[in-house]
Amino acid sequence: MQIFDTGDVQLHYRVEGPEDGAPVVFANSLGTDMRLWDPILPLLAPGLRIIRFDKRGHGLSSCPPAPYSMGSLITDTERLLDHLQVRNCVFVGLSIGGMIAQGLAVKRLDMIRAVVLSNTATKIGNRDIWAERIAAVEQGGIESLADAVMERWFSAQFRATPELALWRNMLTRQPDAGYAGCSAAISHSDFMTPTSGLRLPALGIAGSEDGSTPPDLVRELMDLIPASKFKLIRRAGHLPCVEQPQEYAEVLNEFLANVGHIPKAQS
Repeated sequence: MQIFDTGDVQLHYRVEGPEDGAPVVFANSLGTDMRLWDPILPLLAPGLRIIRFDKRGHGLSSCPPAPYSMGSLITDTERLLDHLQVRNCVFVGLSIGGMIAQGLAVKRLDMIRAVVLSNTATKIGNRDIWAERIAAVEQGGIESLADAVMERWFSAQFRATPELALWRNMLTRQPDAGYAGCSAAISHSDFMTPTSGLRLPALGIAGSEDGSTPPDLVRELMDLIPASKFKLIRRAGHLPCVEQPQEYAEVLNEFLANVGHIPKAQS
């Protein structure tokens, strides 16, 4: 475990794999920490330089007072990757992580050569919905939202398994201020115009049972980026890397090979 002080926040991050490996950066969703990616990492092609981090207000990173702006989340990520001297990475972002990916790709094309936009959109929800969730967290903590969040995150089949408790616990143990702060960032963000100007390899991933960013919403996002690819993962909700890790990793490996990030034989 390592900590990087951006000047505004202290970000918990982890780097795995060879220093000269092709870099792949992972940004996780609202209410999760970097462990979100644990199910797929052993299934990825060998030799990659894997970079994960907890965004502000999540995991072991520091938690400034809410609200946050999307610009601050993007700048946090930019400063961390500059610190790690990351260039030409493939950036994999899920949900709010996918919004960070869009913003960073627009800002720093030298840093990102391709994006995977998983279970995300140019705009997620509306200000009224997010205001209600922020108010609920401020009054009753994340616990007051947890059951409803699980329904959006996971298919009914997964919710019937003991593993659900792991992810419910992860959610409820995030700082309330961090959840509320990032919710505010999402509520004020719309990447329709900047993302429509992107010209880089892009893959969209959706879960067939996603209650937060349904497949049609992800398709609309990918339609903005010429020559982008789209993959629907069935029997999965908002976190297909958890419910269907084997398929998710296969999709990622294929994309990494197609953009020349790993040799074709490894995919």
